[in-house]
Amino acid sequence: MSLKKIGVGFVVVLLAAGVVFGGGTRATGGGGEQKITLKVGDTWSATHPIAQAIDQVFKPQVESKTNGAVTVEVYHSGVLGAEQVLWDGVRNGTIEIVVVGSVMNTEYTQMLISDWPFLYRDLDHAKKVWTGSFATDFIKDFDARFPEVRMLSVGPNSARTFTSNKKLTSVDDFRGQKFRMPSNPIHVGIATDLGASAQVIPLNELFNALQTGVVDGQDNGMVTVLSEHLNEVQKYLYETNHIVATMEIIINAGVYNALPAETQKIISDAAKEAAVWAWDTYIKSVDADRETIKAGGVTVTPVTAADQERIINAIQPTLNKLYAENSWARTLTDKVKAVR
Repeated sequence: MSLKKIGVGFVVVLLAAGVVFGGGTRATGGGGEQKITLKVGDTWSATHPIAQAIDQVFKPQVESKTNGAVTVEVYHSGVLGAEQVLWDGVRNGTIEIVVVGSVMNTEYTQMLISDWPFLYRDLDHAKKVWTGSFATDFIKDFDARFPEVRMLSVGPNSARTFTSNKKLTSVDDFRGQKFRMPSNPIHVGIATDLGASAQVIPLNELFNALQTGVVDGQDNGMVTVLSEHLNEVQKYLYETNHIVATMEIIINAGVYNALPAETQKIISDAAKEAAVWAWDTYIKSVDADRETIKAGGVTVTPVTAADQERIINAIQPTLNKLYAENSWARTLTDKVKAVR
C-alpha cells in the first residue's frame, strides 16, 4: 500500500474523532473582528496541479489579502468524500468550497461539454476556452441553473489517457478489457464503443480496484496516474488524449453572499488566478510526467494519427447520441472550436 493511502486514512480517523473542524466556522478574535474558516474539499492528491493551485495560490492569496480574516482549510484526496458527496455538500452548505468535475451532468447536461471527446486543438486551446469569455458565459448559465452555488473558475483535470495491466498499445487491444470509468455517459460510452466494459468506481477507490484486479485499467491524465500512484499498479499507458477534462472550483452561494463585497472579490480573483496557474502548471508537466511514468517501467505508447482516427470513428455512436439528445450540443461545441 502506498504512503498516500495510509496518510488519507489517518486524516479520515482524525476527522471522525472530531480533531478537525470546519463548516464555515466563525469566531471573534481578540480585537473583536469576525473571522471565518472556509473548508475546501477535492478528490485529488496534493501533487495534482489543481490541488497545488489551491494550496499555493488560492489559500495564501485569500488569507493574505483578507489580513487573516478568512482562513482556508484544504482537504485533498477525498477526505471530505467522493465527488458526489462534495457536490451535495457544497449545495447544502456543509462544505463551503469544492473542486469537482462534471458530477452534476445528469441535472445540467451542458456540463457534459467539459468531457467532450476530441474537442480541442491542443492544451493551449483548452486553457483559452476555460479562462476566457466562453467560460464567463458558461459560468453565468451554470449559476442560473444552480442558485445555491457559484462557480468561481474552471481549471484542468488533464488530457485523459488509458492505462491497463493487460497489453494496451493499439485500438485493437481494448476489446474484452474492463476499465474503471467515471460516472459519466461519455466516458462509459467511449469504453463500450472501443469494445471494452466499463465499471464506475470513485477515484479514491481506484488504486485498490486496480491493485486487486477488480478492473484491468482506467482512463485519466498522466498527471493523475502519478498523483494517484496508479503507475505502481499498471503496466501499459496508451496516450490517447481522448478528453481534456476540467475541474470546477465552486462555492456555496449562501456563504459567498454573506461575505463583504471586498472579500467576495478577493475569493473570486484568487480562484481565477488559481485556475490559470493550474492550467500553466499542468501544460508544463506533461512531457516530464510521461518520462517519469516510462522510467518506472510502464510501457507508454503515443497514439498515432491513424489510430486516433480509428478511435474517433469507433466512438461515433456515443457522439451521435450526445448530439441527438442535447439540443445545445452543436452550438456549444462550435463555440469552443471557434475560440482562437
